Amino acid sequence: MLNVTIYTQKDNAACEQLKADLAELKDQYPHRLIEVDIDSDALLRAKYGQVVPILEAGPYTLKGAVTKQKLQVTLGAASDRKNQLEKLEDPVYKMRIQKGKTVTTGDRISFWISKRYLLVLNLFMLFYVGLPMLAPTLMKFGAEAPANAIYRMYKPLCHQFGFRSFFLYGEQFFYPLEEAHVEGYHTFEEATGITDLSNPYSATRFEARNYIGNETVGYKMALCERDIAIYLAILTFGIIFGLTGRRFKSLHWLAWILLGIAPIGLDGFSQLLSQFNWEWLSAIIPYRESTPFLRTLTGAFFGLFTAWFAYPNIEESMNETRQYYIKKFAVNNTTEN
Repeated sequence: MLNVTIYTQKDNAACEQLKADLAELKDQYPHRLIEVDIDSDALLRAKYGQVVPILEAGPYTLKGAVTKQKLQVTLGAASDRKNQLEKLEDPVYKMRIQKGKTVTTGDRISFWISKRYLLVLNLFMLFYVGLPMLAPTLMKFGAEAPANAIYRMYKPLCHQFGFRSFFLYGEQFFYPLEEAHVEGYHTFEEATGITDLSNPYSATRFEARNYIGNETVGYKMALCERDIAIYLAILTFGIIFGLTGRRFKSLHWLAWILLGIAPIGLDGFSQLLSQFNWEWLSAIIPYRESTPFLRTLTGAFFGLFTAWFAYPNIEESMNETRQYYIKKFAVNNTTEN
């Protein structure tokens, strides 16, 4: 039997007329009617509120008030197509029909994720960036074991150099290298006594990586300045995206590259390449050490514009998934009833 799905709304004259016409044509074109009330879900209400009723029969769709003749033609075409596919025993068609008859636990999980994915992402980002910021607080209050566990957990994910990390509860929020030329701040060398850090191959760099801090200097976060800025920016956009009803359109890919990727790439790679100590390269790229301000700014730009590019696209994909399962659940509820 042909499945006919209509998206309806209460007290809508066009919807009632469509259902009446379908009832009159049921003997000529046997079908199972599946009704989906658009007021049952905000997504459907936003998408179809101005165009109900919507009728779907096989690959055919009718929108708004339609004539009975057009409805008859659509049902006829959908029925003919269904009969032809059944005669051909198309395996893809048979698999799709069988899949549509069963609601699995995986279906319910996917539907739940499609509705709450933004909450999941925001909570994950809060947890991911929150733990590195919690570590120095734990150190401050003497809980060294859990703090060290956090530092170890994030060590494979970040270089954790003390001279490129934020510190809490100390004299300064950061301690840049002398080569960064940040005036008005004690350098990392001055604050810690660890020197010879301009050479990326020196053993003292490992000391700087393992250095956590003390009561005077403060205690470093478990992610570097740039990473903290990236993930805080992603979290901030995710919260704003949710509070504004997810109405942001996806940032154009070219704007994402120019505003998000280019600044962080220029700052990060120019610093990296300049510190290889290769004579031929030094003539092209002079030695430089980025500043906490530049790391934070470029990291925040990358996180913000990456989220702006990605989240609306994820929203669109999740909306399609959500609508698919709303329809599938309605089909199965109608079958059961």
